[in-house]
Amino acid sequence: MNYISIFDIAGPIMVGPSSSHTAGACKIGQFARALFHGTPKKATFYLHGSFGKVYKGHATDRALLAGVLKFRTSDPRIKDSFKYAKQKNLKYEFIVKDLGKKYHPNTVKIVLENSKRKMEIIGSSVGGGIIEINKIDNFDIKLKGRAGKYLSLIVQHDRKPGIIKKLIIKINKLGIETVNVEKTFYKNKTLSVLSTEGRRITLPEVIELERSSEGVDYVRSLSKLEKQ
Repeated sequence: MNYISIFDIAGPIMVGPSSSHTAGACKIGQFARALFHGTPKKATFYLHGSFGKVYKGHATDRALLAGVLKFRTSDPRIKDSFKYAKQKNLKYEFIVKDLGKKYHPNTVKIVLENSKRKMEIIGSSVGGGIIEINKIDNFDIKLKGRAGKYLSLIVQHDRKPGIIKKLIIKINKLGIETVNVEKTFYKNKTLSVLSTEGRRITLPEVIELERSSEGVDYVRSLSKLEKQ
């Protein structure tokens, strides 16, 4: 099965009308879904700047929801994402909100939740289908999505020494090399972004890393993610 990166730059095949307001929005939704790791029961979208002004006319609302539903940027079902969300019993809401001057005009805060957990990200569509992730829960971060050779793992873990070192040893034993580690902190937690080289890690391997690693809250595998 071919693997399509959620960070591939939108090419000529995409559902319009806009690479920034539609394709980029879809990718931000895809990122949120990948990080949430499952279908949420509710999705709330806080639309900032230009997103808040033109989201209906440019199908930004449908594209964001489509991304959460795991639709690709070229999927014709984007235009009917409201219908498919209803079929999945996914409740959703769009709220126009000023997130602050520091954010790009094409920015959204996505809050995904179910009965057990809640997660939020803030992401921006900066043009040409390229997105930036600015915040993951309480962690301020700067991640830019574009074509590249690295795969990445996002790991939330306790703020204690040795946790990531032990995880990297396990990853290396899988035949995957870790080429860079970036960390950001919030209180007693750390969010680490591991850039890896080689084959893509499989979902069962990700689940096992998360299950068997003490002090690790979650491990998520994402493609072509770069620290800025």
